[in-house]
Amino acid sequence: MRAAGSDRLKIILAFLAVSTIWGSTWLAIKLGLQTVPPFLAAGLRFVLASSILLLIVRLRGVVIPMTRDARIVYATMGLLSFTIPFALVYWGTQFIPSALGSILFAAYPFWVALFAYLLLPNERMSAYKAAGIAIGFIGLIVVFSRDLEWTGSSSLPGMIAVMTSAALQGFSLIVVKKYGQPISPFAMNGIGMAIGAVGLTTLALLFEPVGSAIWTSQAVLSIVYLALFGSVVTFVSYYWLLKRTDAVFLSLTSFINPIIAVFLGVLLMGEHLGPTVLTGAGLVLLGIAVANGEALLARIRGAGEERG
Repeated sequence: MRAAGSDRLKIILAFLAVSTIWGSTWLAIKLGLQTVPPFLAAGLRFVLASSILLLIVRLRGVVIPMTRDARIVYATMGLLSFTIPFALVYWGTQFIPSALGSILFAAYPFWVALFAYLLLPNERMSAYKAAGIAIGFIGLIVVFSRDLEWTGSSSLPGMIAVMTSAALQGFSLIVVKKYGQPISPFAMNGIGMAIGAVGLTTLALLFEPVGSAIWTSQAVLSIVYLALFGSVVTFVSYYWLLKRTDAVFLSLTSFINPIIAVFLGVLLMGEHLGPTVLTGAGLVLLGIAVANGEALLARIRGAGEERG
């Protein structure tokens, strides 16, 4: 992770906010899908989120560039960050446990690392990053080793949908990293989510029984929470971080998300947190530390040279 000293606290807080909130979104999605079709639920989420972001853009006088690179970013985010991936995630989550969905999406850092290696010459795949990703993924397997179920008539398509979403979002992240540096996170997410809102609501109108949705308080709260916190707060923070950290390091938030989901189960549902979960969580944290180890060692050496 590369950052000036004045930015480090903000980066740490933003990283923790993204990891914590996104750790809760899988459960929120699952709850909302109980009475609202998936494409409709995702589309309304981004209708609300994009409206808020574009209002912020207008009130703050944020410039929305329309250069060739900016249009690439908007189109990529609209289609490959929001429309297709969230259609796949919402659809797939109907058929698999939310915890399984979160662990399957944890393949995201592998895709980010691959596309970063192919498209970003300044973000090489070091031994530290490779080892950290491997350790973190093993940690997730340990956490859910007693709970994962891989059977069921629709579980395989659901799992494939979530894993495909991870690959698409990994590619999108690298495109944004490459072309989106001059663009405000509010602008890029506002336009990207607006495209996603149009795409997802169109899918809902074409393929879903929209009139069958039952608007319980749980369904409404799910959409509002996912729009405000799961989209506006997290995506703006995420792409703010992307300008200040390595893409591979940032992608490691997807390792923390399932751990947060487990701890939320303990706090909100009274579930037991056994030694297996604690061991797996420790491995995840170790993996993140190892992935960032090269930068940490460089800082330690630099601090030593300054004192010397």
